[in-house]
Amino acid sequence: MTAQATELIFGRRESEWDELVTACLGFLVERARAGLTNYTDLNRELARRTGLAPFDFSQAAGRAALGHLLGLVADRTFEENRLLISALVIYLHGDRPADGFFGLAADRGLISKTATALERETFWVKHVADVQERYAQGVTTP
Repeated sequence: MTAQATELIFGRRESEWDELVTACLGFLVERARAGLTNYTDLNRELARRTGLAPFDFSQAAGRAALGHLLGLVADRTFEENRLLISALVIYLHGDRPADGFFGLAADRGLISKTATALERETFWVKHVADVQERYAQGVTTP
């Protein structure tokens, strides 16, 4: 056979990731004007908007896949505005983002990799306010 294998990332094709990034960014821009969202609601909304299977949070790979998606969204928007719109996504029964958010912020040079819990909290609260201010102005694209 000469058919070329398509590389899957977390069981999804590149075209699916592109669709998920577009849907995720659109939803987060809408949410920025209204407040925060959580990983469960984001997952449900992505499935509704795209028709793709939701991420399975009962599996570590499903949770990691949503983190991967939020990283892709950050890649699409960060150079334009130096903001991580994923700051708007928190745990369902919590009031904070996952540790992956802070890792992404550290990778982008926004916060120290060794930041204390208080420094992380302060950074996140300000970052959410900055994201909301940016997108409240009617900005619809990065």
